[in-house]
Amino acid sequence: MQQVINLKERIILGIDPGTAVMGYGLLKETGPKIELLAMGVVKMPVTDDHMLKLQRIFEKTVALIDNYHPDCLAIEAPFYGKNIQVMLKLGRAQGMAIAAALSRNVEITEYAPRKIKQSITGNGNATKEQVAAMLQSLLKFKETPDFLDATDGLAVAVCHSFQRIPTGSGSGKSGSKKSYSGWDTFVKDNAKRVVK
Repeated sequence: MQQVINLKERIILGIDPGTAVMGYGLLKETGPKIELLAMGVVKMPVTDDHMLKLQRIFEKTVALIDNYHPDCLAIEAPFYGKNIQVMLKLGRAQGMAIAAALSRNVEITEYAPRKIKQSITGNGNATKEQVAAMLQSLLKFKETPDFLDATDGLAVAVCHSFQRIPTGSGSGKSGSKKSYSGWDTFVKDNAKRVVK
């Protein structure tokens, strides 16, 4: 008698938000196995109009979601540096990608940069090059992306896969995907993720 094993599949979209370049990676997870679907970058227009950049982030994220139909979005949290203006702009860029996912009812999980590096390389202080090399080894791709932002986006997706957090629709719960009617309900349901 032949036994059929039904492995759950899901697609994970990983995004490394940026105001000049946004990196993304898409994985297909089948049980414990992961495979690369796509990775790349979205270059922002060279302009002083920050709002145009935010519009492009939103539109390109929606296009990725509509094209690949991911089950979840994993996104890198902005890193706090010395320049608060950079932090603000990165937070807005991240917010646009999150808003795009919310507009399509895609579940969202946020990861700190250190957590992502630790998950991929075992070292929370790894360089972008070390992360890219580990991903090449893990996912068996040879091409080196023009921008390390692409492998940074892919790293977020791989980090999420390694956490083995079930997606609402694939976890067997009757609730399917959580849908939010606006930021207020999202913040209320995710109070522990809000930094004050």
